[in-house]
Amino acid sequence: MIPWSLLDLDKALRASWAADTCSPDDQAEWQSLNPAWGHCDITSLIVNDIFGGDLMLGEVHLVGDQHGFHWWNRLPSGVELDLTHEQFQRGQSVTAARVVERPPGPLPRRWDEYLLLRKRVIEHLGHLPEPAI
Repeated sequence: MIPWSLLDLDKALRASWAADTCSPDDQAEWQSLNPAWGHCDITSLIVNDIFGGDLMLGEVHLVGDQHGFHWWNRLPSGVELDLTHEQFQRGQSVTAARVVERPPGPLPRRWDEYLLLRKRVIEHLGHLPEPAI
């Protein structure tokens, strides 16, 4: 196996995000100029597959109103890693962060998109650890 860097993972994810892997709730607003839009949940699961650690969840607010949730990772070292934060280009803020349990087994929602994103990332990197299901 050829070693890769965090930058390699970031590039592979960015090249793999598309409208067909975007959250159905966000698909109408997805565009290639903001490819991270609607990908935080399944991206954080792939990062969790690789590094372990905690899944973080926060509320997204815009002008005082809640507009959904945002996922990112806290690595075993305690470092928080958010590979999709740049999706918030309209002044949104993320608040009320908390650790959440990874859903057991196949995801009840977004399983097909998660598998498709994993497949595309594997095409770029060559291998990923098996999903934690």
